[in-house]
Amino acid sequence: MGEFNYLPIINSILYSFLGIAILVLCYWIIERLTPEKTWHEISKNNNMALAIIFGAFIIGISIIISAAIHG
Repeated sequence: MGEFNYLPIINSILYSFLGIAILVLCYWIIERLTPEKTWHEISKNNNMALAIIFGAFIIGISIIISAAIHG
């Protein structure tokens, strides 16, 4: 029986947290650059157009982060 290598699991967890941290940082930057509070507009005022834009933003940034991490 061979030994189990935990390194890929640890790397996956670390890269996942790194990706989430970068995504939150990007959201925070966009939140500061926009004139309105976007989360308030989406949740309280039910602004569907803004929700779609931010959904696309999150998917786009996630794809970029994934490509940067995986090379």
